[in-house]
Amino acid sequence: QVQLVESGGGLVQAGGSLRLSCAASGMFFSISTMGWYRQAPGKQRELVATIPSMGTTDYADSVKGRFTISRDNTKNTVYLQMNSLKPEDTAVYYCNANLLGVSAWGQGTQVTVSS
Repeated sequence: QVQLVESGGGLVQAGGSLRLSCAASGMFFSISTMGWYRQAPGKQRELVATIPSMGTTDYADSVKGRFTISRDNTKNTVYLQMNSLKPEDTAVYYCNANLLGVSAWGQGTQVTVSS
C-alpha cells in the first residue's frame, strides 16, 4: 500500500522560506515521477513542481526561481524548498507519486504566508 506523508508546512512571513518533505513507502520510489501540487481555498488543485526518476524538473511559472524540487532515492523522500514566499503561495500542499499512470496522494500540509 502506497503511503505519502508530507511534513514541513507552517506559518511564515512573506519573504521567508520553508522546506517541505514527503516520505514515501510501499512503492517503487526511485522510478516514480514525484510532484508537489497545491490547493488554495476556493481554487482548483494546481501543479507546483515535478521531478521524474530521470530527466529535468518542471515548475509552474508562478514559482520558477523561488522553489526547488529535489529527491533523495536513498531515503524515498522528495523535497520542496520554498524561498521568497508570497501570500499567494498560501495553500495546502500535496505530494504526488505517479508510476505508469497510477497516481497516489499524500494527505497535504498547510502553508500559510502572512503579509
